[in-house]
Amino acid sequence: MTKERIPWDQYFMLQALVISTRSTCNRLSVGAIVVRDRRIIAGGYNGSVSGDDHCLDQGCYLVDGHCVRTIHAEMNAILQCAKFGEATDGAEIYVTDFPCLQCTKMLLQAGITKITYLRNYHNDPYAQKLLDLKHVAVQQVTVDPQLLTHLSFDQPKTER
Repeated sequence: MTKERIPWDQYFMLQALVISTRSTCNRLSVGAIVVRDRRIIAGGYNGSVSGDDHCLDQGCYLVDGHCVRTIHAEMNAILQCAKFGEATDGAEIYVTDFPCLQCTKMLLQAGITKITYLRNYHNDPYAQKLLDLKHVAVQQVTVDPQLLTHLSFDQPKTER
């Protein structure tokens, strides 16, 4: 009997979901994973600039209905690539929620060739036009919750 391995798309989306649990946003927890050649090169979640107040602690800082304190997960992941010298040209991104227009433009400029997402979120028609123009593949995936039943959380007993 052979063990069935988790499909790559679900594997990477589960990683994005786990990263989203670090979000400091009250409104929506988003996670993103940048992948090149089936290797994770960066991850990000939506939250404040390092060292600034978190929305979870201080509430959202809203201007014109948008929280200006929050950096989106996709941007945090791409910025992590820049900080640590990882090229994004030709990479893919797995994100829990469809990117907003600004993140879509940023991903296109970063050379992302495929966007895989779990949930629709305010899909902008202009974003779709740009994705078509740049021939970026877009794919929605579902994650089978049954995959989590295969995880073992057993801890080895240690003697003291």
